[in-house]
Amino acid sequence: MYTEALRDLIIHSVGLGLIISLGFSETLGLAAGGMVVPGYVALAIHEPARVFGTVLVALATFGIIKLLSTYMFIFGRRRVVLTILVGFLLGWLSRDWMVFHLNNNQPLEFQTIGLIIPGLIANWMERQGVVSTISMMVIGAILIRLLLMILTGGDIALGQDVLI
Repeated sequence: MYTEALRDLIIHSVGLGLIISLGFSETLGLAAGGMVVPGYVALAIHEPARVFGTVLVALATFGIIKLLSTYMFIFGRRRVVLTILVGFLLGWLSRDWMVFHLNNNQPLEFQTIGLIIPGLIANWMERQGVVSTISMMVIGAILIRLLLMILTGGDIALGQDVLI
């Protein structure tokens, strides 16, 4: 399905994301929305509608978990699993509901990046706050994308549908 070069690019992006996330966590005490999140966002940063859609779904997930927590005990593993599950479901629904066709019949896609990523982001929004999580995610993704450009000599042209 993926070419070898594309597979290597994904591996490098996620690996750099792990290193950057660990660096942010150790130096600033803040996470970038989960250890793998900035790497995947860096791969899709050339599609701002998808990044925006991912953040919207993460915010919706965060809100739903906050609402549910007023009616049920949600803590520990239960909160993490429920947050990722709600993010998964909303991300899955975004595949159909967040695609709009413009006048020239060109689609504007606010689909999420992956299906687990919104739940991971929402989980960290709950832990450290919305602004801190989104800020670290964006800074991390931009830094990773820059490093990928340096490592590949600027040759990181990604085809469509890189991410599931």
